[in-house]
Amino acid sequence: MGWTLVTGASGGIGAELARQAAVHGEDVVLVARSKDKIEKIAEGLNSFFGVRCACYAQDLTEKDAAVKLHKWCSEQGIQVDNLINNAGFGDQTAFLDADWDRQYAMVQLNVVALMQLCYEFGRDMRERGEGHILNLSSVAAFMAGPYMSLYYATKGYVLQFSEALSYELRGTGVTVTALCPGPTSTGFERNAHMGGSLMFQAHPQSAADVAMYGYRAMLSGKPVAYHSPTTHVANVLARLLPRNVMTAVAAKVDGKPQPKSQPQPKPFAAKGTESKGGGLA
Repeated sequence: MGWTLVTGASGGIGAELARQAAVHGEDVVLVARSKDKIEKIAEGLNSFFGVRCACYAQDLTEKDAAVKLHKWCSEQGIQVDNLINNAGFGDQTAFLDADWDRQYAMVQLNVVALMQLCYEFGRDMRERGEGHILNLSSVAAFMAGPYMSLYYATKGYVLQFSEALSYELRGTGVTVTALCPGPTSTGFERNAHMGGSLMFQAHPQSAADVAMYGYRAMLSGKPVAYHSPTTHVANVLARLLPRNVMTAVAAKVDGKPQPKSQPQPKPFAAKGTESKGGGLA
């Protein structure tokens, strides 16, 4: 069996996707900022499923981080057959009141790193004539999202980019799938400061269920995978209702940003404090 590379693998959907790869007998490359977290996950996968795990601690918001990751895999002799772009984050705030560095980092991670990883590993897959790519989009991809405008825009980009790339790669043996989950229990809402949002007050899906569904969709080559009733309903409504109505619905569901009594946490560690590089487990 080959290797599956998962970004954002230190927890939530990413960790569960890494587990799905191991369930399918795939060796796993785990990528995240926290070296300790992915090494602990790798130890569990190796012990329980008997698969090889490679850990690469890297801040993917940094320039050309994806190129460095691709080069490292080549140097390690790791052939990535399945690429899973899961890493990403959101931030609930009015755009003009937001911290610029955090917004810039969001675009770098949610869009640029994903795009560059698809480019680097996708070219390898096309040359071999086989491979799968899974890109994490969202229910947010179907509409504009006031007070989370940049996050919604990045997820819309992921969906349309993935659909177009899937079409371009027809007949090559390489498939691209955009996974669009609804609200999921991962801690995303806490990190995005969504304390007043109605989005997560219903019954969010489990990360394990989303990962199982998404991994199977990737292997089947499905261009777009809609997980949960919420996602299906939002997709249909986005096609039927005027865009200004959908924008108002998103604003109502997400709610207005809560007052912040302390500085917002940065999405990545300050330079010089982060462990980089990787190793095999």
